[in-house]
Amino acid sequence: MKNPILRSTLLASAVALSACSTADESDSQTANASGQSTVTSEQNVTAQQVVSHYAALAHAKYSDSLNAAQKLQADIQQFLDAPTEANLEQARNTWVDARVPYQQSEVYRFGNSVVDDWEGKVNAWPLDEGLIDYTANSYGEESEENPFYTANIIANPKLMIGGKTVDASTIDKTLLSETLHEIDGVEANVATGYHAIEFLLWGQDLNGTQPGAGQRPATDYDLENCTNGNCDRRRAYLSAVTGLLIDDLKDIVASWEEGGAAMTDLNGKGTQGGLATIVTGMGSLAYGELAGERMKLGLMLHDPEEEHDCFSDNTHWSHYYDAKGIRNVYEGRYTGSNGETLEGPSLAALVAQTDPTLNREMEAKLAATEAAMQVLVEEAAKGNTVDVLIGAGNAAGNQKMQDAIDALVAQTRTLEKVIKTLDLQGISLEGSDSLDNPSAVL
Repeated sequence: MKNPILRSTLLASAVALSACSTADESDSQTANASGQSTVTSEQNVTAQQVVSHYAALAHAKYSDSLNAAQKLQADIQQFLDAPTEANLEQARNTWVDARVPYQQSEVYRFGNSVVDDWEGKVNAWPLDEGLIDYTANSYGEESEENPFYTANIIANPKLMIGGKTVDASTIDKTLLSETLHEIDGVEANVATGYHAIEFLLWGQDLNGTQPGAGQRPATDYDLENCTNGNCDRRRAYLSAVTGLLIDDLKDIVASWEEGGAAMTDLNGKGTQGGLATIVTGMGSLAYGELAGERMKLGLMLHDPEEEHDCFSDNTHWSHYYDAKGIRNVYEGRYTGSNGETLEGPSLAALVAQTDPTLNREMEAKLAATEAAMQVLVEEAAKGNTVDVLIGAGNAAGNQKMQDAIDALVAQTRTLEKVIKTLDLQGISLEGSDSLDNPSAVL
């Protein structure tokens, strides 16, 4: 059975403006995240309709992310109530599911300052896990850059490091968000968000570039049969960090509603500024962040610590859905967790009205990237997860990673043509030394 198609969600007042707008009128219109539009991507569209639908997609993606996180919270509570291996596996599977809508929202970074200011609370990476809990000897005892490298807050209710006293006797949302997260100004001190939860569910992946994810036992949370000590505090941390994720996702959903901070900021940019925001997010995520920092850097160093979802070995799906998120913003189409598709005025339609050949080129590049990411997914199903593919001496695996990187770079080059065709000014896409200045990395 085919998925039902829902059209772009806009408030009625915005619909009226969009339906009768001209290019000259569009700067006075506003984007909204709920309601109904009668314009589809197959019809002629205005720039303002594209920006409005872009906002609708944001609201849908973040709403799905919130719903998925609430399901994760329920399954984590079920695990804490009965800390069995089966319940731990269920919580892990739900964490993986929760990443699907969130990764598709990452294309809203870079161009939207409200999202950038918020994002570090929920998806900061990489993290020095020794801040949170016990680690293997191979992790090491200290770091010149991070005095809290092995603080192990779960094991230490109070500690003094570098003259700073930390009272962690009560593990709650306030401790995590206001004291521990990025403590001492070190970005690797990630105390909140998806990756902190990931570490608490899987533990360290000690397999290097060989197959296998983290293997934390369920008994790390079992008060009656506790392993590795401090199970009460570990339970408190997992509960608090999951609740905090939901709080943060509620904030960003509200931000994309009428009158919210992200919506207000987008509306204040005008139509051309809105289009610039869209392409800045698309290009910066594809090039500097995904192709560069998340893929090429780890490949160059053959270092599994540079893997995005490094505890769970879920990185192939994170990369896939990042690329998918870029594509669905361009095409104005997002299929939600409930199987319904939100579709409306798209950047693709706007480009096609000016240069149909360029639009076909962009569509082909996006499809090629998705195909290259699908190869990574298929390799992972065989046990060749990203940390395996980037291993030194794995020429075939390295090439599959490089193919995906090359596809992202080629996609960005075509996006630069789109930017020129739409006459968008003052756009700067994120770069990465791993792509632009490799000698600075090696």
